[in-house]
Amino acid sequence: MIKLLFKYGAVIFLFNTILLSIDYTIALGNHIFILLMVLFGSILLINPKQINNIIFHKAFSFLLILNIINLSYFLLFHSLSDFEAIKYMLARGVQFSLISFSVFYNYEYFKNKFLKHLTYIIFGVIVISLVSHPNIFSGRYSGILWNPNALASFSVIGFSALFFNYKKKTNFDYFLLFIFLVISLSTGSRGVVIAIPLAFFLKYKFSFINIAYAFLAIFAYILIISIQLDTSLNRFADQSLFNDRLLQYHYAFETFLQKPFFGFGLDKYAFINPDIIPDSLSGYIMSAHNGYLAILVQYGFFFGFLILGIIFRKSFLFFNNDSLKYPENKFYTYLIAYTLIASVYETLLTGINEFQTILFWFALSFLSYSKFRKANAI
Repeated sequence: MIKLLFKYGAVIFLFNTILLSIDYTIALGNHIFILLMVLFGSILLINPKQINNIIFHKAFSFLLILNIINLSYFLLFHSLSDFEAIKYMLARGVQFSLISFSVFYNYEYFKNKFLKHLTYIIFGVIVISLVSHPNIFSGRYSGILWNPNALASFSVIGFSALFFNYKKKTNFDYFLLFIFLVISLSTGSRGVVIAIPLAFFLKYKFSFINIAYAFLAIFAYILIISIQLDTSLNRFADQSLFNDRLLQYHYAFETFLQKPFFGFGLDKYAFINPDIIPDSLSGYIMSAHNGYLAILVQYGFFFGFLILGIIFRKSFLFFNNDSLKYPENKFYTYLIAYTLIASVYETLLTGINEFQTILFWFALSFLSYSKFRKANAI
């Protein structure tokens, strides 16, 4: 039991976010989340040797530093009565530990099989969505998930996980790619217009095949926007990428300026102070929709820039030819790049139970451990 949790804890944690994204299963997802946190936290306490071998491992040191920053922030600006802050700190600590243990004990699985399983799980969500809600072009499509942007995140990741799979693709794989692409566009999420071209660019660079795909994409773009639908392309053509985000950025920045040095606290992730929002916008402005502003609001300038510095420094280590020459690394590198870009218009990086955010931290950990293994194999 303990060995299975060490190996697959991160997988359970990740796929549980799917349950948390569906109205009918959110209660079950919350129970699984709490059980997983308590169970894994208890196992850590009775296995101090494992903590020393893995959590203090060089490859995962950046996660340890982030946990130390959270603990330091809590000791300086919170008290034991701040229960929500304690929950955030502990949940983040256990989340990072789950990821570290899974990568350490199950590296070969994540290298060779995980992306295939990830693709099929996401496809299963889409199949259930299509059976339950078959009309995908009757407005922004969300399927069985609570939000169209959430479904777009799932479908884009499903597309890219299969797209970057280095094994020879079958006809069924091409069918899946087509389904993922159609569903991504039907959500009306404008981030799709960035995510899909980014995948093609990272895979093919400035090549003839990418030029051909670019002409095909332009033709498809003109064709789709000429039809009165609510796809990602139509919304992008009508509104631009940041049209309805600018007000949210404004009030998030105004919130940051209220406590610029040390922020509002660990429990205030994705926070905008409701007191500064006009009555006319009440209920419309709810979060920053920007991961970087969210971190600054939460931690303030000093701690926030320290955290962002660690994230960027670690991320940019993998944007090089040495990392990309290994086929199993390409999807994880893409995911890091895509998440950093998407964090400009979505509140990523800060949450605990967010699918793409967890995959981002996992990708950093996997590539870090992979680099460590290869360096020590020489």
